[in-house]
Formats: sequence, C-alpha cells, structure tokens
Amino acid sequence: MTEQEPDLDPAAAPARGRASAAAVPVLLLAVAALCLWASSRMTWVRVESFDGLGGARTSELIGGTWAAATTPLALTLLAAIAASFAVRGWALRVVGLLVALVAVAAIVPAASLLIGGVDDEKAGRLAELPDRAEVTATEAFTLPAVLVLLGGVTALVAAVALIRKAGVSAGLSSKYAAPAARREEAGSRAATSKEPLSERMLWDALDAGEDPTAGEVAGPNDQDGPEPAGGTDTRR
Repeated sequence: MTEQEPDLDPAAAPARGRASAAAVPVLLLAVAALCLWASSRMTWVRVESFDGLGGARTSELIGGTWAAATTPLALTLLAAIAASFAVRGWALRVVGLLVALVAVAAIVPAASLLIGGVDDEKAGRLAELPDRAEVTATEAFTLPAVLVLLGGVTALVAAVALIRKAGVSAGLSSKYAAPAARREEAGSRAATSKEPLSERMLWDALDAGEDPTAGEVAGPNDQDGPEPAGGTDTRR
C-alpha cells in the first residue's frame, strides 16, 4: 500500500493565512472584553466605616462602582469586533486607534489602585456613607486590577493587529485592482488599435467583454476570393 499524499492546494494557502490573520485581532478583542467584564463584577475595594451611632459598617465596591467605565469599555471592545468585519483601510486603522484608547482608559484606574492604593475619600463617597461616618479601614483586592491590566495589554496588542490588518487589506485591494485595470485597457486597445495584440492582451480583452477580432481588415487574398485551381496565368 502506498501512503496517500495530502492534497495541498497552493492557491488556498494565502487564503488560509489571511483568515488566520483576521482571526487574531478578533480573538484578542474577545479575551480583553471578557477580562474587563469579569473584573467589573468582582470586588475591588472593601471599606469599613463607623458613624458613632451604630456598629461598624462594611461596604464592598465592585469594579463597576470603583472603576465605572470598565463595563462600557468592555462593550466597546465587543463593538470593535463587529467593526473589524465591516470596515477596511483607513477606517480599520481608526478602529485600531480607538481600541488602543480604550485599553489605556481601562489600565489607568487599575494601575492607580495597585500603585497608589485606596483613596479613603473616594472610597467613602462611592460607598455612599453618611456625612457623620468616618472611614476606619480600606482593603484593595489586586486580582481584579491585575485582570484589567491583562485585558488592557491584550487590547493594545489587538489594536496593533487591527492596524496591521488594515495595511494588508489595502495591499490586497491594490493587487486585485491591477488585473481589472489591465483588462479594461486591453478591451480599449482591442476596440481601437489596428496593431496585432499579444496572446495575453487577447485574453484580457475577452475577459473585458471585447471581441479582439472584431473590425479586422481583411487581407488582399480575402478580398479577391479564392485563387482558381489552375493558378493565374500572367504570361502574355
């Protein structure tokens, strides 16, 4: 038995490469959006307070409260996935730049919490404590902030991939526009030119819907008709 060789189609390889390149930013955007959304549902800060009347009060601030833009930014990344399929060229570059801005906007509050810690005044305001209450202790949770940082970095990589994809799609558009222009030129030359066309130009003219043989001037033999079987006697 002979081992069956795999069916390799050289023409399909570039298409598979382009499909893989298009899937990369979509996957990255989906991961980034998931990170931001999951972080928005997790507890970022725990606030303990005392108002002097009752017992101590404990409040937990989730990501959607402490970093209110986290959920809208996650939805924006999901919208960027749809936009990556709908636009090309410079518009896709704009989408990439917007994704980069979203990534930075998501990273800033997470980095601020990890580096600077909890702002007691902000914590008391977001916890909606009464005026007489005093914040006695705060605790920051690092996992949600780290998750946002991961999502932000992933979104930045997706932005770069979208911008590169825009350049590749523009190159492919110009590559496939050239044959169309060549066929149009060949059709025009076939209709107007009296010079013999090359084989390539004949095929291009046919692709353009022009008949390259139309309008040919018949030769002298075609005008005079077929030569008699006995030939022509020119002797006097």
